[in-house]
Amino acid sequence: MNFLRERGAVAVVLDLNMPHLSGETLLEEIKGEFPSLPVLVVTGFNEVERAVQCMKKGAFDYLVKPPDRDLFLASIKRAMEFTLLEEELSHLKGKLLSGSLNREECFGEIVTNNPRMKALFQYVEVVAPSPQPILITGETGTGKELVAKAVHRCSGRKGEFVALNVAGLDETFFSDTLFGHRRGAFSGADYNREGLIVKAERGTLFLDEIGDLAEGCQIKLLRLLQEKTYYPLGDDLPRRADVRVVVATNRELSEQMKAGLFRSDLFYRLNAHHVHMPPLRERRDDLPLLLEHFVKQAARAMKKPPPQSSSALLRALNRCPFPGNVRELQSSVYDALARHSGGYLLPSHFSLDPSLEEQEDPREEAHFVFHRFPTLQEVQEKVIHEALDKVQGHQGRAASLLGISRQALNKRLGRKRMSLPEEE
Repeated sequence: MNFLRERGAVAVVLDLNMPHLSGETLLEEIKGEFPSLPVLVVTGFNEVERAVQCMKKGAFDYLVKPPDRDLFLASIKRAMEFTLLEEELSHLKGKLLSGSLNREECFGEIVTNNPRMKALFQYVEVVAPSPQPILITGETGTGKELVAKAVHRCSGRKGEFVALNVAGLDETFFSDTLFGHRRGAFSGADYNREGLIVKAERGTLFLDEIGDLAEGCQIKLLRLLQEKTYYPLGDDLPRRADVRVVVATNRELSEQMKAGLFRSDLFYRLNAHHVHMPPLRERRDDLPLLLEHFVKQAARAMKKPPPQSSSALLRALNRCPFPGNVRELQSSVYDALARHSGGYLLPSHFSLDPSLEEQEDPREEAHFVFHRFPTLQEVQEKVIHEALDKVQGHQGRAASLLGISRQALNKRLGRKRMSLPEEE
């Protein structure tokens, strides 16, 4: 008991027949002070009833002497996994209660202020140090690989992040790419070749499009996850693998299993931790932030000054379904910047459905625009920008729309230091 208090343990193996103190008594003491600690009891063949009573008192499992080696190791492994999950759950509860991230820099590549995404980051930060696989699901273009990279950065693993798209790989190419081969393993194998597992040693192996993995490849991946060993092609000696496996798919794996296209045992092994990425249509509050980010990114790549986006553009984009999600938005912005020659960035620079540009949004009121009740100063600036949008930046016509003189408009613009395009 002193050992447990001072150093802790992930599991205890307890013989019921011991001198000085019975196993049942020690079990009660352990469960009383460490209720979540898994205890495996070992008993004689004719004492199964005692073991059953111990299970009722909180034992995790029991083994009959002499215990089978494989059963013993499997039971220990289950107990250790249980402890790790308990620790992760405890950390997750604390993280959700605190509402903060300890390592926000791990998620720097993901542009968001969405509360759902922030909660997802908290979960990722908690499960990242776990050795168990992580399954990332979500529609195409939602940023699954960015989350996989964030998992790697938060995990503390010292090795590299190595990514592989497994869609369409046959069994031989999959094995050669992942596990490598020995010289002479097949025609053309003139030298030893290390696979990506060696490159990802002590790091993270990210397998994208896992839902499209061929059945023979699924069996080999399952063996890698269960045994932590693999065989390079042409080699009879197993090699140990120290890699964290993270996988991603845009498919419904439950439907794939029903159709017999994906092994259920592999699914449950991969689904130790599950992260689901929301589509862009469910995080539209991120649209202004993402638009600004991609405009600056595209302008930098094209060596152009970043143009200011019109509010009409934001309204039009807010109505887009975005089946390709964030990746589609990024591609659209790059295409628009290539077309853009000056002035505000408008809906006409994008390849949008015309109806998205023309229809008015009935929710377009002050509270909706600002996501809170605005100040008079903010309303004034908003109205001036709206007027300039409608006349493509012509200050004289904008002044007429606002019912003020050109000089008055210039004065207000000078005071606000608004950056405007050159008049045509």
